[in-house]
Amino acid sequence: MAESVNLVCTFCGSVCDDGQFDVEQFKSKKLCKLGSAKFSKKERIKAPMIDGKEVSYEEAIEKAAEILVNAKKPLLYGWASTVNEAIRLGVILTEKVGGVYDQCASVCHAPGTLAVIEEGLPGGTLGAIKNRADVVVFWGANPMEAHPRHGMRYSISAKGLLIKDRKQRKVIVVDVRPTKTAKLADEFIQIKPGYDYPIISALRAIISGNADAVPDEVGGVSKEKLVELAETMKNAKYGAVLYGLGVTQSRGRDRNVENAVKLIQLLNRHTRWVIWPMRGHYNVVGAGEVPAWEVGYQYAIDFSRGYPRFSPAEFSAVEVLKRKDCDAALIIASDPVAHFPRAAVKHLKEIPVIQIDPFPNMTTLVANVVIPSAVAGLEAEGTAYRMDGIALRVKKVVESSYWSDEQILEKLLEKVEELKG
Repeated sequence: MAESVNLVCTFCGSVCDDGQFDVEQFKSKKLCKLGSAKFSKKERIKAPMIDGKEVSYEEAIEKAAEILVNAKKPLLYGWASTVNEAIRLGVILTEKVGGVYDQCASVCHAPGTLAVIEEGLPGGTLGAIKNRADVVVFWGANPMEAHPRHGMRYSISAKGLLIKDRKQRKVIVVDVRPTKTAKLADEFIQIKPGYDYPIISALRAIISGNADAVPDEVGGVSKEKLVELAETMKNAKYGAVLYGLGVTQSRGRDRNVENAVKLIQLLNRHTRWVIWPMRGHYNVVGAGEVPAWEVGYQYAIDFSRGYPRFSPAEFSAVEVLKRKDCDAALIIASDPVAHFPRAAVKHLKEIPVIQIDPFPNMTTLVANVVIPSAVAGLEAEGTAYRMDGIALRVKKVVESSYWSDEQILEKLLEKVEELKG
């Protein structure tokens, strides 16, 4: 095997495809600290387990299949850190057992999904932003900490076809507090928490010629500053708004994103603008896109009646667990015990839980069946969607005794079908 091989990073939504991996030293190169940490030697789940006792993969899968088949309404949750091939099998499996499919976006970027259903999304690829954008606005997003190489590769200091120098690009950060990204920006606009919607509405009013209707101050920002920002946006040759959880998880939620999309639609009467979410996990886009092409919905999908139903307020993982509306759970590529509300975690501890993950986490502590899997992009290959919806093939660069998520789910689906007759 070659000493150093090409590597596609499977940590964040940037899915950097220019990495290198030293096979002999088991060490990645060119990646950020977050990506490098994932591809370093670290604690792993050593073997499949049932109630803490080590077993074979076959035994663990058989027990997992029994749990899912015997459950009246299981929850199958996670999916954001695995490949599309595994997610597809997960959707089919959820339908077979009459369960609920939900993924990590339901607690982060799902409001943006609802806004897109209402308004559409005037978007563009990261490549288009890199090559063309002379104005980039990060709204409620902090890529320097969440996506460390995003600025260098695509947005802040990236050199592209038409934007060949950092001086040709104006970077604006809109946030409730100063961040690492704000320190690199040409302009930082600090707003009051929960005032994204009225500030976006004020910008729409100014751009549409109704500046007189805007008060002297909106959400901690002076009218003068808002007029200045509106002019900057109107005069851009190609602009991009990249929004984060500061928009989707503050007051207004999906209405914030819907209003921002309307702002971009208005700006496109004057020049060219795009808007796009800064997605977190490396394939959280795939966790929504795959069920969308399979059954028409991206998350919070209930199959208990034999057909898919979508209702975020009813079928998201947190709501299902808080209502005690599931009697078993399969958790893959996620750690809800570490992140969900106490009431949801309490019910998770009371029902049979199956975990599929390469690494031990808080959910491992409550799982009855633990099935370790290969790390995609290192020990297993597959397809993932970058945060801008571009599909990339992640590679297998080292051999491993761990089964891939796809292999585990394929065998689990076969066993479920066998048990159901």
